[in-house]
Amino acid sequence: MAYDERLARFRQAHLNPFNKGPEQGERPDGGPPAPAQQPDPSPGDPEGTLDLGLAEDHFSRPVGLILASDVQQLRQAIEECKRAILALPEHSERQKDAVVRLIHLRLKLQELKDPGEDEPNIRVVLEHRFYKEKSKSVKQMCDKCSTIIWGLIQTWYTCTGCYYRCHSKCLPLVSKPCVRAKVSHQAEYQLSICPESGLDSQDYRCAECRAPVSLRGVPSEARQCDYTGLYYCSSCHWNDLAVVPARAIHNWDFEPRKVSRCSMRYLALMVSRPVLKLREINPLLFNYVEELVEIRKLRQDILLMKPYFITCKEAMEARLLLQDRQHFVENDEMYSLQDLIDIEAGRLSCSLTEIHTLFAKHIKLDCEVSSRHGAGSAVTHGVAPVGPVP
Repeated sequence: MAYDERLARFRQAHLNPFNKGPEQGERPDGGPPAPAQQPDPSPGDPEGTLDLGLAEDHFSRPVGLILASDVQQLRQAIEECKRAILALPEHSERQKDAVVRLIHLRLKLQELKDPGEDEPNIRVVLEHRFYKEKSKSVKQMCDKCSTIIWGLIQTWYTCTGCYYRCHSKCLPLVSKPCVRAKVSHQAEYQLSICPESGLDSQDYRCAECRAPVSLRGVPSEARQCDYTGLYYCSSCHWNDLAVVPARAIHNWDFEPRKVSRCSMRYLALMVSRPVLKLREINPLLFNYVEELVEIRKLRQDILLMKPYFITCKEAMEARLLLQDRQHFVENDEMYSLQDLIDIEAGRLSCSLTEIHTLFAKHIKLDCEVSSRHGAGSAVTHGVAPVGPVP
């Protein structure tokens, strides 16, 4: 009897938890519990029989398990999860779990919409040369859809020419050619100050993407670019600030103005290009800006020294003629927009004086060939050398 009692207690303690019917608990008539269908332990087993783990539900669904496999199912699951979060008590553990589940669902949806690992490293679209970015932590904005690029879960590209950034899914929607091509083929500025022609001339549409715009902001706000004078939508004009060349040349005004994204990229690529011939565009500027006169005098002196450096072996080996602003040793007329900005800030005069001092020191003291032929005296008196130095 002792063995039978131990067997009954064992069977009662290890009932199958998956059988919820009345036949596996107590009988409806209140009789003793029915024996479970499992092999009887051998008579030799000890009283403390090992737990076989039948009391644990191994087939229950793990918390946060995502069964949806396509975009439509994931969107439906996200909406259901949102409703569940609103219905649960605030700051409760169940609500926190639901929020975590919602995050996982959204990440899964993004992975299905934007599979990044199979994307090519280089894409060419409308003269843009897009390279796939490797950075996962830098937060950027997409130039096409004007939304955040989440580098941790999204694939994104940058044009190596104009630094246009966009999601991989936005690449087929890019409609504006690379501005570097325009800089290469036609490197010139718009030199009229904000040449506005009115929204009606644009048919009340964005100058770039042709989306409907209006000054009232319906359906989209019309934003004027101070460089082109045209109006753009909020997706093509982010209120970026840049120095406008026309205002700098005609008014000596370097206050940054609001420009469109396309204009900002063009101005950024053009800022160091010496394409401004000030004496032709605005010759009166030299009468009112004293720094320009000083800079022109220094550049003329540098050009007087240039023939000595060309024939001086030591100067050629030291590459003294290779400067950051190469146009300064080639002519005294052309300026870049960056030159004008630095003149206004007082930086260019100091750096150009250093170059002038370096050149004069080499000719007067360091170079034996130049000093032997009186080059130092010629430079001091501002006289161009007569013929090449042997």
